[in-house]
Amino acid sequence: MAWTHTRARIARAIRDNPSADVTDLRRQLRAERLEEHIKTVVNQAPPLTAEQRQQLARVLASNHTDSATALASGNVA
Repeated sequence: MAWTHTRARIARAIRDNPSADVTDLRRQLRAERLEEHIKTVVNQAPPLTAEQRQQLARVLASNHTDSATALASGNVA
């Protein structure tokens, strides 16, 4: 759980300076938690096909709005 270290860094920064800008740390925390979740899901699932891996890589490489729209529509190209 590498993300717990980042969570502690956020808490420390806010404790030391309540008006501290922790935007980058929060972004890092979300990415670390997402990475952990993805690893858990991938480890529990059967092996992906090459096409499925490419599709998921495109979703992760696209920007947030495009990813959400593509996933919601089932149109991940």
